[in-house]
Amino acid sequence: MRIGIIGAGHMAAVLAAQWLAAGHEVMIGARDAERGKVLAARLGPDVPHGALRDAAGFGDAALLAIWPTDVIPALLAAGAADGSLAGRTLIDCNNPVETGSFTLTTGEVSLAEQIARLAPGSRVVKAFNQCHADVWAMDPPRFDGRPLVVPIAGDDPAGKDLVAGLVRDTGCEPRDVGPLHRARHLEAMAAIVIGFLFGGAPTDTVFNLVTADTPDHDGIRTATARLVDRRA
Repeated sequence: MRIGIIGAGHMAAVLAAQWLAAGHEVMIGARDAERGKVLAARLGPDVPHGALRDAAGFGDAALLAIWPTDVIPALLAAGAADGSLAGRTLIDCNNPVETGSFTLTTGEVSLAEQIARLAPGSRVVKAFNQCHADVWAMDPPRFDGRPLVVPIAGDDPAGKDLVAGLVRDTGCEPRDVGPLHRARHLEAMAAIVIGFLFGGAPTDTVFNLVTADTPDHDGIRTATARLVDRRA
């Protein structure tokens, strides 16, 4: 698969490296041409680089990994309003979090929904936003022996299927949490993690969805029934 990387920061670097290792092609698009050139060279001698618009039109999917306050200007520079991302899956991993109060800056509408409005014809999927970029440098990201579960939200089933495959390529497990409006909940969850990180927690701090190693669902139901009977 060909994936355009819109951005040249830490998140862009680690996810691009993961997908290159899985056999995909990537292109780095950056506002700062020199920074894009340096990242492309770090990733490999054959990794192309160019402007944001070049990365937007590079392939089947694009990752938007930009500082949240710069997302809208970056989309405009990438030609999103003119249809440069139409027909492509656009992965939003950004979190619009104010780092004084650790609250969202977008009100009732998620950043992912705003992106969808600014990129007509694209299939926007919220994913990879729940943890620090350092987690994606783990090979693979595992916690207590369990793979990291990555929530994804979007309105287009094909787009979510594509992103689910990219999640698996990182060694993680995708979990579909529903339509794109659920992205506001994912961004709110990320705000809590970001608060922990600013408070001094290690960068591998995550929320993970887990089940018991040896689940005994019948036993749980029996114990619950007994507890209810005692309280009745």
